[in-house]
Amino acid sequence: MAVNFKLLKQQGFMRQKQKNRFSVRIRVVGGHLTATQLAGIAEIAEKFGNGTVHLTSRQSVEIPFVKLEELDQFRQALAEKNLETANCGAGVRTVTACQGNAVCGSGCIDTYGLAKELEERYFTRKLPHKFKIGITGCQNNCLKAEENDLGIKGAVKAQWRESDCIHCGLCEKACRHHALVLENNQVKINPELCTLCGRCYHVCPVKCWDAEHGYLVTLGGLFGNTISKGRAVTGFIADKQELLKICDTAIDFFEEYANSGERFKFTLDRIGWEQIREKIAICE
Repeated sequence: MAVNFKLLKQQGFMRQKQKNRFSVRIRVVGGHLTATQLAGIAEIAEKFGNGTVHLTSRQSVEIPFVKLEELDQFRQALAEKNLETANCGAGVRTVTACQGNAVCGSGCIDTYGLAKELEERYFTRKLPHKFKIGITGCQNNCLKAEENDLGIKGAVKAQWRESDCIHCGLCEKACRHHALVLENNQVKINPELCTLCGRCYHVCPVKCWDAEHGYLVTLGGLFGNTISKGRAVTGFIADKQELLKICDTAIDFFEEYANSGERFKFTLDRIGWEQIREKIAICE
């Protein structure tokens, strides 16, 4: 029987240079696996591979040296361990994320929760080419959001509350972009310099800041044969439902206008960035 290698690749079975051997990519959402799943991966790698695994640059795990004739048994073993293969074809790839505010003191948003929601919303959706989504929790940008076709970054709009302030000056020292100064016991913020990082809010010992948590979005990032930083196409987004509408709009735009084999950045360059900005403005 003829082997459909193209379909196997779409399902996460990557052909190796060794004949009839595959490095199989496991679906990992937001970089999160349970200890039980990790143990399952180790067991499967020992049984069906060569006892090693590879950690990919996008937070997935690959099990190499899986034999063509054992693919059915391999799939069954994954299912028994509550695991499945990743989507590697032309479409929305597995969503990546840093640990966010569930773990990180700098985190402004629940990155893993959002990654799961977007994964469920778009997983297996077919598109003209691959489409990568990355979520980072704050301006430290550990996940490098701008490298993705759609990048989401956690942000905080902080409003100083004078009545509770002890004028310690920690917020001014914490601001890396010198957007905030304390003069005559008054906090003054330059909105043109403020990056919405939330450091003033996080560092305050008496919590004299009202904080609105939200998102910043970039589109068209690439980090491969062509390197291009994603561009911001909207301002601060406070409402998650609005964020989801913007994500829908970006992916719908790509599906409608992209040529086969064309990445999102090149579609935007060809059709025009103003076109996507106009469509996104309708969502806001």
